Amino acid sequence: IIMTLAVVLTGMYICAQRHGDVMWTSAPDFAISAGQAILVDGDTGRVLYEKAADQRAYPASTTKIMTALLTLEILEKYDSPLDQKVEIPAEAEGVEGSSLYLKAGEKISIEDLLYGMMLVSGNDSAVALSCIIGGTQQHFIEMMNRRADAIGCTGTHFTNPNGLFDEDHYTTARDLANITRTAMKNKTFSRIVAAKEWNADRPGSTYRHFVNKNKTVRQFDGGQDRLYQGFRANPCGFCYPRWKERHLCCHECSQLVPGCLPADGIRF
Repeated sequence: IIMTLAVVLTGMYICAQRHGDVMWTSAPDFAISAGQAILVDGDTGRVLYEKAADQRAYPASTTKIMTALLTLEILEKYDSPLDQKVEIPAEAEGVEGSSLYLKAGEKISIEDLLYGMMLVSGNDSAVALSCIIGGTQQHFIEMMNRRADAIGCTGTHFTNPNGLFDEDHYTTARDLANITRTAMKNKTFSRIVAAKEWNADRPGSTYRHFVNKNKTVRQFDGGQDRLYQGFRANPCGFCYPRWKERHLCCHECSQLVPGCLPADGIRF
């Protein structure tokens, strides 16, 4: 069995190969420009390759993987419907960065908020979900940190639900892989992140059609296996978890690297 993972960034390639039972746990004969990286077996968690996997880095919008996972787990715990309409809290209006342009008092389904957060990286959607699910944003953040601890993360600390930069908001490649493995076991989560587009039920808004900003979902065979990416101006850099055939590759550029910018510009 030959398994090849190829991560294509703008003008930059990051590849990993496994031949039979051969496993890489240190740097192979190719260069990885990311500051931190890890490749794990999605089923067993076995590490196939790692590079500075326990070094802290800023996760940017990949933070939303935990936000989505925790939201779905709480809904499932209380058998609460995904399509229920909720009211947008005032805190979610006007949040900086990528946005669904939510308005305080707007009625929208939790499902639409999840698709908006994971497909177009809506920072306001993440704030809305944190307030709705956690009661307050701060309580939800505490829940995020407890869930990270329960998963086995040892180098992660969240201070917000969307990944906007904060020096005290960080993770590691190993922890991000752990969070992602857990999230991908949730069928609703894996369905959402694989979607190419989504039409939200927002009669009062002109921003109803969400197109997945991860272009590989449409451009490459198997692109629907692409999970999520996060980018923010220095020092967060580019963060990229990738799920392919039950194997997970996470890497983080802790600083801006030439050729590391996504083709469609800066993502927040």
